[in-house]
Amino acid sequence: MSNQSRRSVILGGLGALAGGALASPLHAWEQRNAVGHLRGPYNLALFYRHNQAYRIGAGMHFFHSKQHDLLALTPLADHAAVDRSFEAEAVRWLRDPPRTEPVMPYYSSYVDRAMHTLFRTIDWTHMHHEQTYDVMASTDIPWPEKKAWTDRAVRYYLTEQTRGVPRSPAPLDITMRRAGIMMKPYFNYFRTFYPRDQSLFYVAHWWHPALYEAQMIGGNRRQDATVPAVVDLMYRQVIESRPQRMLLSREIMPRYSRMSPESGNIFDNLHMLHGIAYSILAYEGWSTAEKRAEMYRVIDAMGYQPGDERLARRFAIPYPDMDPRRYPGWMRSPEGEMTRIMMEMMQEMMPMMMPGASRAQQAAAMAALAANGRLGVERGETAGSLADALRRIVPDMQMMPGAVEPGETPDMMVRTMLDGWASRPASRRDVAGIDMSTEPALG
Repeated sequence: MSNQSRRSVILGGLGALAGGALASPLHAWEQRNAVGHLRGPYNLALFYRHNQAYRIGAGMHFFHSKQHDLLALTPLADHAAVDRSFEAEAVRWLRDPPRTEPVMPYYSSYVDRAMHTLFRTIDWTHMHHEQTYDVMASTDIPWPEKKAWTDRAVRYYLTEQTRGVPRSPAPLDITMRRAGIMMKPYFNYFRTFYPRDQSLFYVAHWWHPALYEAQMIGGNRRQDATVPAVVDLMYRQVIESRPQRMLLSREIMPRYSRMSPESGNIFDNLHMLHGIAYSILAYEGWSTAEKRAEMYRVIDAMGYQPGDERLARRFAIPYPDMDPRRYPGWMRSPEGEMTRIMMEMMQEMMPMMMPGASRAQQAAAMAALAANGRLGVERGETAGSLADALRRIVPDMQMMPGAVEPGETPDMMVRTMLDGWASRPASRRDVAGIDMSTEPALG
């Protein structure tokens, strides 16, 4: 082919692309510039010091990634078969994890093209995971300096991306109320229809904070004993007897959460975003454009907003002496901090939605919320969203504007819940910091 012919082909192709761009909705185009890791003496410390732990996290991020396209492209009628088959595939990746970290678009190109900001949000927070693990793993950073280097990584994470992409450093008590998702028609679809896969994600949400806490109790000198102990615990017990709820940072890494509450809350907000995103993708009642609108609304609501740092310590530590090398019954139970938050939100919403409800109806509504929050569909439970179950209990339930529609925020409900949180004693108490001046002596 001559140079002139090549030039004609290229120009023709560019013309076709331009025509396609003009014909496509403008909102389909998203900036794909990426921001790299912040330089420091700690970079890649986890990879070199705790390579098996690094690889386990990479395996978890594989199935976090692939789940998106599976849900977006699988008819809900096939959910049981896909739940079983993908669980088996994901467990294989955990038992023989990859050597490098996959980014989200590797295994879910469809969702990446449909809503790229979702993947930019997830991968940016995974970058923060890596940076903070590295800070804790690095023996080049003295123990008393760990917090300063972690705070530096938090500042970078919160400021080097556009608004809405970084997860909030405020606790889930606040961001879940800001999101206002409890009456949305997709709420809890993932844990209802994909309980096997959801339980495996609960393993991942145990793993990440347990690894931090293993670093916290090991200090610079003894991590080579504590981190392998957590790896062994996961393979021996946690995969086989999985947590039945999303465990929060305050439960599984109490020491790290006191050292860097901002980082702990960031991870909780990411882990909750995973579950919300999967539920949105599994729901069949909306178009891709409507799902995208709702996804971006939730991303922004649970994202960093100026002033969130002042709220970072507004939580209590239920198990301050938790040992990450142990797996007690409370970690496996469906009852915990996340359950408490959801129950509080329901109590705040009910007077608005069910002003004439009897005590029996109110009790039934709370029971329906508890069942909806547990894995799978229980006997007598309405298979669907929480709103579906509540309508059967209180047929004349009043839905607030924005509570059901894609991309819309139920502002009145959100304000009511935030006011309810602000009136609780826990909202006015900051969790205490932790003394990092002396390296821990492993007990």
